[in-house]
Amino acid sequence: MYKRVRLRDTVEVPPEHLADVTPGRIKRLLQDKLEGRMDEDVGSVVSVIEVQDIGEGAVLPNQPGVYYEAEFDALTFDPQMQEVVDGEVVEVVNFGAFVGIGPVDGLLHVSQISDEYLAYDEENQQLASRDSNDTLTVGDAVRARIVTKSIDERNPRDSKIGLTAKQVGLGKHGWLEAERQERKSEATTGE
Repeated sequence: MYKRVRLRDTVEVPPEHLADVTPGRIKRLLQDKLEGRMDEDVGSVVSVIEVQDIGEGAVLPNQPGVYYEAEFDALTFDPQMQEVVDGEVVEVVNFGAFVGIGPVDGLLHVSQISDEYLAYDEENQQLASRDSNDTLTVGDAVRARIVTKSIDERNPRDSKIGLTAKQVGLGKHGWLEAERQERKSEATTGE
């Protein structure tokens, strides 16, 4: 889930920029320091939006710059357990598909995609059902639910988000449309 939050952090202003301690300079320093970083409490910092307040600078022994505490607004992405997300398949492997859900990828394990057996087709980079001829490939739009989450603050790319698409209303968008049409047809024919 994307959120606009108010945060506080400290940035070092190097000596060559001490004449330019403005909200714009502090914003750029905060962007360099925080954007793309993952934090257990706030999620992934997508963008530093606006600096609200800059505190008094502090000089630390044996440090060349001056440290300023700043209060600022940021856009964050914090995936929540049980949240339903839309994403795009970015990679297909023999054990499932990686789905881009904002600044992170989630794993849609092959066991969580369908009740049908899905075979890995390495040549076409897809998972394919032998029964219904359904396929899941790179670029497909998917709706899934977050079922596990393990955030690695030091290396955000190593964070693990587990997804499922095995409930009604979840799955590849094309499959969902076919499912809706089938239910609509059954309702009008009275089956």
